Amino acid sequence: TMAVPKATQDLLTPAFVVDLPKVKKNAQVMMDRFKKLGVQLRPHMKTHKTIEGGDIMTNGTRRCIVVSTLAEASFYAEHGYDDILYAYPLPFDKVKKCAELSEHLSLFHVLVDSLAALEQLRSCPLSTGKVWHVWLKLDCENGRAGVPYSDPAALNLAKAISGSQGIELTGVYAHCGNTYHCTGEHEIKAVAQATTTATLEFMEKLKTAGIPCPKSSIGSTPSCSHPVSDMTLLSEVHPGNYIFYALDVQQSVIGSCKMEDIAVRVLTRVIGHYTHRNQLLVDCGWAALSLDSRGCLPTGYAVIEGHPELKLLSMTQEHGRIEPISGKLDFDKFPLGSLLYIIPYHACATAAMHPVYFVQSENKIVDTWKPVRGW
Repeated sequence: TMAVPKATQDLLTPAFVVDLPKVKKNAQVMMDRFKKLGVQLRPHMKTHKTIEGGDIMTNGTRRCIVVSTLAEASFYAEHGYDDILYAYPLPFDKVKKCAELSEHLSLFHVLVDSLAALEQLRSCPLSTGKVWHVWLKLDCENGRAGVPYSDPAALNLAKAISGSQGIELTGVYAHCGNTYHCTGEHEIKAVAQATTTATLEFMEKLKTAGIPCPKSSIGSTPSCSHPVSDMTLLSEVHPGNYIFYALDVQQSVIGSCKMEDIAVRVLTRVIGHYTHRNQLLVDCGWAALSLDSRGCLPTGYAVIEGHPELKLLSMTQEHGRIEPISGKLDFDKFPLGSLLYIIPYHACATAAMHPVYFVQSENKIVDTWKPVRGW
């Protein structure tokens, strides 16, 4: 392995650069916010998938986290984390591994949204004294996974979980990912309110039906950045993205954060001048940035820091084409070999492209973080 340079500008490009002071600040703000509201923060690890990021988000406790892959669950468990919620509709090929984690950890939670998944757990009882900790996934208009909150099937599933031997209904879990389609604080709060209301109403239904279920949890970075007062009635929230404010440019576009909260950049170098096309070529393609931009930025697939006049027009696997939004490009401003900092539109997708993150503080590389990969 090559030695890591001390100065950011000496990195080999493309490089994923994480701003440590911003990460710490973003994590602290979220911790303080929910401590004040009296709601348990269960941070999601999926954005960064690193131990170092997890330690910052849990304030060093290594307790009470959410993961989206079994690879993440195992990785964190191996590093002394506990109280891990695998928040993904239970995959049948992974039940055995989930059983091992449930037996090994003091608290490992799984998520189900079907009777078929519950049947898998019933047919795989845990060893003496252990119960499956199951969260019911509720769909509160997000339209991805989960049983629709108003569907009688949701209550029936809760009853079935609760009435199963060796299985406990630990909580109800809803992801308000529909906040990502919002613009501005007002719209975000409206979705946060609707999701919270739907979840709390479902908790009331459980109570009325005599079904014990201690916890309720909703979350997404936009809703947890602008919480509504009813969220104090929930047990937990589970945002993740805020560590980078990733869906970063997107978070900024929709109003979750300010541009200066965004903690990640992709460092790229100018590798070509094509005057006849009025274009620069950079060494950052979709293999270093991802194509997820939903096409909503005037600057193309990302924002080029300090250059609002430039547009990342298109990417192939290892190349990016940049041109001015209008007018002639001043090529002298961007000599071959010069550096540009790209603020990605979606940092979860961008982080997933990189095997190592270069962690900087005041333009010095102070650490490298290695994320877990795979499923």
